[in-house]
Amino acid sequence: MSPTPRRLLSSLRRLVHTEDSGSPDTHLLPVIDEAFSARILDLAIRIGETMLVVGAPASEVTLTIVRVCGAYGLDPVHVDVTYNSITIAHSRPGASHPTTLLRVVRGSVPDHAKLQRLQALVAEIAGGLALDDAIARCRAIRRLPFRYRPAIVIAAQAGLAVGVAIMFGANWLALVLSFIAAGLAATTQHVLARARVPYFFAQIAGGFVLTVVAALSPLLQYTGIDAAAAIRPSVIVASGIVLMLAGLTVVGAAQDAIDGFALTATGRILELTTQTLGVVLGILAGLETVRVLGMGMSPPSNALPLGPVSVQFIGAAVIAIAVAVINGAGARIIVVSAALSLVAWAGYIGASSLGFEVAAASGVGAFIGSFAGIVVAYRLHVPSVAITTAAILPMVPGAAVFRGLLGIVESGDDPAVLMTGVTTLTGAATIGIALAVGASLGIYLGQPVRATLSSVVRTRARTRR
Repeated sequence: MSPTPRRLLSSLRRLVHTEDSGSPDTHLLPVIDEAFSARILDLAIRIGETMLVVGAPASEVTLTIVRVCGAYGLDPVHVDVTYNSITIAHSRPGASHPTTLLRVVRGSVPDHAKLQRLQALVAEIAGGLALDDAIARCRAIRRLPFRYRPAIVIAAQAGLAVGVAIMFGANWLALVLSFIAAGLAATTQHVLARARVPYFFAQIAGGFVLTVVAALSPLLQYTGIDAAAAIRPSVIVASGIVLMLAGLTVVGAAQDAIDGFALTATGRILELTTQTLGVVLGILAGLETVRVLGMGMSPPSNALPLGPVSVQFIGAAVIAIAVAVINGAGARIIVVSAALSLVAWAGYIGASSLGFEVAAASGVGAFIGSFAGIVVAYRLHVPSVAITTAAILPMVPGAAVFRGLLGIVESGDDPAVLMTGVTTLTGAATIGIALAVGASLGIYLGQPVRATLSSVVRTRARTRR
């Protein structure tokens, strides 16, 4: 073969294949020693652990750990987040073994004020905060006590039940009874928590106390108080159910499942199922107890009607404020949560007026609330998970759960009543799934919008300089 065709063939081969000699062998020069990299990894994993404990989703924890390590020149790092542990590893060039750290995550206690401080710390780290200062700040944040005393938290939990009763248009006496019943249930759970009783049994005890107090409320008719004749025990129990389901991480579990964190999502879903089952068992035990005492409640044939629209918005705001206080939020998060609850409830009412079923309307309301929340959270420097949780809680189907359980207990030999109860419970579960999906969808669609707005803000700031 002549040289010309050979050169042509070689040129064609280079168009199709890459040449090994075209990829020069490169070596990264280690500029961070092993001790310094271990300190960076320890800071990052402690921040991630605290975020996971106080309620941040696994994807946000992972990104935060990578961001902190990258800010100090540690790249790449490998992060594995599960439901109860975080593992982080970094391989230094030329090292014989990687540097690996493991932290066990014990329990989950929502504390949105602490989460807000951690996010501010991460922003300062990205802005150039020295490592020693960041470690000291992280240690101080981790040692911060919960913002509110137990008595304030219990009062807020009782206030949450009052907000639910307001949405159902309850009279003043029913509001007082809702406050007392929920307060007794919350106090019972607090005492059991101090005694280190598993939360599953605390849910059973809370549901039992709540149901018994509600079932005994008709006895107030013998006092001669006019408002006692209009009391609906179902409203009192429904208010307490929303209270005991308020701390469940429905949105977090759905978001972790969508993000691909299977172990974390499975753990949260199992915890959600177990704690919900505890509420169910407590209510069933309470209903059976009052039935034996001759104070059984007849299952309502129709869904509990809501009060006037203006009253519904007031109740939604009260619920959001109470949830924010229960989760340790500061004044800014409380105000934003109340405003977003009104936005989410307006979306629910608007969807319902268009003919959407309850589950679909709940999903629309959750989507609007979470979308607005993720967008405004960046500008207001508040955690998106904090305000999203408070925004969707007024749509939790506490009344439907109680109606279904009551129908099952009081069905006796009547299969029609039993099927009605099962159908009602299925509908409540569908609403819960719709809330999780709608909130997760709003978060994902809101993230690129938030990123676009933040880039516009940074561009304008540079232009003004």
